Amino acid sequence: MVEVKVKHEESEIVRDRRVHKAIGLLLLVILFSAAFYPPIQKYFQIPHEIAIFEGQTFQFPETVSVLNYDESAVELDSDTDLNNNLTGINQSKSSIVMGIKGFPIRAVDVTIHPELKVIPGGQSIGVRVQTDGVLVVGHHLMDTGAGKVSPGEVSDIQVGDMIVEMNGINIREMSEIQPLVQEAGENETPIKIEIRRRGKTYHKELTPVKAKNDHRFHLGLYIRDSAAGVGTLTFYEPQSRKYGALGHVISDMETKEPIEVGNGEIIKSDVTSIEKGLTGEPGEKLARFSNDRTVLGNITKNTDFGIFGKMNKGIDVDESMEPMEIGLAHQIKEGPAEILTVVEGEEVKRFDIEIVSSTPQKFPATKGMVIKVTDEELLDKTGGIVQGMSGSPIIQNGRLIGAVTHVFVNDPSSGYGCHIEWMLQDAGINIENEEWKKTG
Repeated sequence: MVEVKVKHEESEIVRDRRVHKAIGLLLLVILFSAAFYPPIQKYFQIPHEIAIFEGQTFQFPETVSVLNYDESAVELDSDTDLNNNLTGINQSKSSIVMGIKGFPIRAVDVTIHPELKVIPGGQSIGVRVQTDGVLVVGHHLMDTGAGKVSPGEVSDIQVGDMIVEMNGINIREMSEIQPLVQEAGENETPIKIEIRRRGKTYHKELTPVKAKNDHRFHLGLYIRDSAAGVGTLTFYEPQSRKYGALGHVISDMETKEPIEVGNGEIIKSDVTSIEKGLTGEPGEKLARFSNDRTVLGNITKNTDFGIFGKMNKGIDVDESMEPMEIGLAHQIKEGPAEILTVVEGEEVKRFDIEIVSSTPQKFPATKGMVIKVTDEELLDKTGGIVQGMSGSPIIQNGRLIGAVTHVFVNDPSSGYGCHIEWMLQDAGINIENEEWKKTG
C-alpha cells in the first residue's frame, strides 16, 4: 500500500510540473506575440522625451496622437486627423500626453530650443598649432665617455610629457630652452622642471650633460613645440563667428597623445591630389596651404570632437552657403544623407552617403553614427573616406546632423560620424540661450 501511495504522489508531482511548464510556455508565447502586436509596438516607439528647435516639426509614429499639449509652446499639424505632427513655436519646456485611439498611454517631456542655424562647411583647411608648452617626443642617449645616458629619462621625464616651466620661467617655444640648459650646465646646477602628464602636474629636477666632442649641454630629450596638418571645416555660426572642424582630437604623430593647444590658426588650403583608400590602407587627401595664405581664424580648443575657435572678421568662407538648421541625434534617420567635402582644389561638392545606424547619446561620444559612402564619383576618386576628410559635415533632410570622424580600416567606404550637438557644445554654441537657462 505504501509503494502505491508513493507512486501516486510522484505522478501528481510530475503532472504539476508539466502543467507549470505548459503555463510558462503559454505565457512566453503570449509575451512574444504581444511584442508584435501593433499597438504595443507603437507604444515602445514613443520616446520619453524629445527636443526640437523653434520652427521644427517632430512626427510621432502613425496611429499615435497628441491628446493634450501646451498651445503656447507647440502646435499640431491641422492637415492630418492623427494629430501626430508637432511643431515647436516658442522656446519652452512642457509635457504632452500621447494616446492610441483616444486612450492616454504616455506623457512625453518636450523641450523647444530657440532657433539656431549655422553655415555648413566642407572646405579644406590647413591647421597650424602651437603647443601649450614643449612636447617631449623621445629620449636622446648621449655618449659622455662614461657611458650613454639621457638626463631626461633618468629624471623620469616621459614621452608625451609637456614641459611648461623651467626654473620658474614659463616655456612656450623650443628656443626658450637652450639658454636655460647652458646656464645650468655651466653652473653645474640642476634645472627645476614642471611638466604636465595626462592632466596632472609633476615637478622634476634634471642636470644637463655634454656629449663627447660637444661644447653644448643637453637634456637628452627630443622635443617639439608645433604641429601642422590638413582637415575639413564642419560649420561656423555667423553671429558669434565660432566654428568647429575635424570632428576628432589632434594627437601628436609620435606620442599619440592629444596636443594641448597654446595657440593656433586655420588657413585656406587647396587639395592637390588624393591617395585612394584600399582595404587595410586608409587613403589621404594631399593638400597645401593656398598661395595667399589667408588665415581664416584662430584655434583655442582641441577636444575629442575637433578644433574650435573664432573666424576672423571680414572672412566669408563660402558666400553661396545659406544658414542651415541643426538636426539633433533623435531626428536622424537610417537611410540617405549627404556629406560636403573637397576632392580637388577648393570646390566644395555634395556626395551621397547612407546613415547605416545612429545611436542617441546622453553623454558625449565620438562614434555616434555609422555611415557608408554610396556616391559612385566619390568612391571612384577616393575609395570612400580618406584622411583629411574628417570634419566633413553630414547633411540629412536639409539639416546639419554631424561630421565625419573616422574610416574603417578594413572597409574604406564606411566609417564613423559624431552627432553635431557635441561639436556645438565644444564650440561654445549653446542650443539653450543663457537667459532661458536661468528662468526655464
